[in-house]
Amino acid sequence: MKTLIKNGTVVTASDTFKADVLCDDGRVALLGEALDVAADKTVDAAGKYVMPGGIDPHTHLDMPFGGTTSADDFESGTIAAAHGGTTCIVDFAIQYRGESLRKGLDNWHAKAEGKAAIDYGFHMIMTQVDEGRLAEMDKLVGEGVTSFKLFMAYPGVFLVDDQSIFRAMKQAHHNGAVICMHAENGPAIDIIIDEAKRMGKTHPKFHSITRPSRLEGEATSRAIALAEVADAPVYIVHLSAAEALEAVREARDRGIPALAETCPQYLFCSFEEHMDQDGFAAAGYVCSPPIRPKWHQEHLWRGLRNYDLACVSTDHCPFCMKGQKELGKDDFSKVPNGMPGIETRLHLLWEGVRNGHISMNRFVEISSTAPAKIFGLHPRKGTVAVGADADLVVWDPAKELVLSHKTLHMKVDYSPFEGRKVLGAPAAVLSRGEVIVENDKFLGRAGRGRFLKRATHAR
Repeated sequence: MKTLIKNGTVVTASDTFKADVLCDDGRVALLGEALDVAADKTVDAAGKYVMPGGIDPHTHLDMPFGGTTSADDFESGTIAAAHGGTTCIVDFAIQYRGESLRKGLDNWHAKAEGKAAIDYGFHMIMTQVDEGRLAEMDKLVGEGVTSFKLFMAYPGVFLVDDQSIFRAMKQAHHNGAVICMHAENGPAIDIIIDEAKRMGKTHPKFHSITRPSRLEGEATSRAIALAEVADAPVYIVHLSAAEALEAVREARDRGIPALAETCPQYLFCSFEEHMDQDGFAAAGYVCSPPIRPKWHQEHLWRGLRNYDLACVSTDHCPFCMKGQKELGKDDFSKVPNGMPGIETRLHLLWEGVRNGHISMNRFVEISSTAPAKIFGLHPRKGTVAVGADADLVVWDPAKELVLSHKTLHMKVDYSPFEGRKVLGAPAAVLSRGEVIVENDKFLGRAGRGRFLKRATHAR
């Protein structure tokens, strides 16, 4: 099938130019001005931008957590992603304690198969690191699962000790994988949480108060130190705090391969506005690391401009207010941690372009090109170039939307950005050359998404 995108302005991480784009057999076949070729479908992109589809490198679909399961499965989550201009995700498979990595990965393959509407890959969460699982790491890398996540938080659930982290990093040095780190000092945080609860502090805002930004900074610095000694790259997930960013910046200034992402909730939500309020509504903003005071946002935007932050993911881990977030109605520590965002990431980041925080090319880089490069998908994904997969977004900078759970496609009963007006949205979304969203209508199908075998970071 041939699809021709006419009259648009192509925007990549490095270039902006007028061009038509011909997609054939799932790939970009030709770029040029005023292309006169036959096509099965033509999309008029006059007055619009043609960009690589978004790549979200941090999602949690169909994930059990906190006594419930994230509300979006691979069908609803990837359809919502497509509506928002994201054409590829990397989700987190989990090796639970006592399980092999193989079993964890097989479980997530089963969750996605026949459901995903866009292409996807997997990271592997490790909750135990021993000789057998180190050998399994090498096998999974050979199968295209080339990144592994470890936690410094959630004692008794996901937490692994520094010795385990260091072992995994040394293995990554040899097999070329990337170690992703949830960097919060979980044991210390648990003490602070227990103290708050003994004092009768149960409101959701205490989720933020009991997870100090200094302890995110400490854990980030420790993770980087371990990676430096192991001579392996480290990727800090969902960085929220100025102290953590400072640790990344300092390491990068010394030439250490320390990479980090942030998320829209940390760029656009604040403790003052969203957490420090009466009633239970603040539970909708409970995530970890937590929503920080507003002054952190300036540092995060600067980090994105200065390349100290590599990209923006969502950490999409949605729970409904009714029946799920309500598990913590009388105890903030039992509110399931996570927020919906897989559909709204590009809308919000475009606000950063409009407000002068980042350039249009940097927008493409942090939402698509950088994740593709870091996680072994480039140049197949993350760019508009001949031979690349035709995962494309025709972006209309004049299209206005009002964000609401009633009109968005994520399977939750609220939106953290309810009522927010945004200017800029997809007019059409292509996955491997096929138009799967056009004029806000989903034209794709569940199950058309393919599992992506990713290269190692070193390659």
